Amino acid sequence: MTDKRIVLTTAGSQEEAQTIAHHLVEGRMAACVNVVPQVTSIYRWQGSIEEAHEWLLVIKTTAAAFEGVRQAIAKLHSYELPECICLTVEDGSPNYLAWIAESVAPGE
Repeated sequence: MTDKRIVLTTAGSQEEAQTIAHHLVEGRMAACVNVVPQVTSIYRWQGSIEEAHEWLLVIKTTAAAFEGVRQAIAKLHSYELPECICLTVEDGSPNYLAWIAESVAPGE
């Protein structure tokens, strides 16, 4: 297991997704954010089944930086309850994992 993390969130617009992505990378809370356009989400919200077109953000970060990522998503997001799911990276390319470590400021 590594200290690297993948964080998932969705945004309601391309502009919102890009704002969050730029904030995280510029703030050294993430090494990279992939913005996947136009995913269709079907979900239950307040007792109803909803369907929305969203942009998926795949955020590469570290365990130490995760709290900052979570706070930034909560602050910048337009949703009442934004997705913020953190997945542990078990293993990966040593060079890629080192690049994440170099790109993310410790404790940010």
